[in-house]
Amino acid sequence: MSIDAAKLIERAKAAGVTIATAESCTGGMIAAALTDIPGSSAVVDRGFVTYSNAAKMQMLGVRLETLETVGAVSEEVASEMAEGALRNSGTALAVSVTGIAGPGGSEFKPEGRVCFGLACADRKTVTETVEFGALGRAKVREAARNHALSLLMQALS
Repeated sequence: MSIDAAKLIERAKAAGVTIATAESCTGGMIAAALTDIPGSSAVVDRGFVTYSNAAKMQMLGVRLETLETVGAVSEEVASEMAEGALRNSGTALAVSVTGIAGPGGSEFKPEGRVCFGLACADRKTVTETVEFGALGRAKVREAARNHALSLLMQALS
């Protein structure tokens, strides 16, 4: 599903909501999709690209214990990433993504598995895992970007 980023920006502006992103496997693609829209500076506060575990811990406060127990590709880490982005930005809404774009993966964490987090200032953080499948690196990243944008749009509805 393709989300119209311009509509998302307009909806966030109308609601007075600011947004932060916390990205691993998408490497900034969500923030780029948002900031491609003229006037997005009224809504987009910042994006954290935390590709390494060290960056996840330093920039977002993801706990080492969480990374060691469940691994970076998990709903627990997605939750901590989104909450860290919310806390470290002061925005009303933050989305996170962590996954295995490929190639590769394992029996337990296959290529195309992406975990998402959505943190809002006024409600409980929600997480989900989507199995996009072994579509190839570019298509998994694109699908993850689009899904994250759809989560933001849903949160603004």
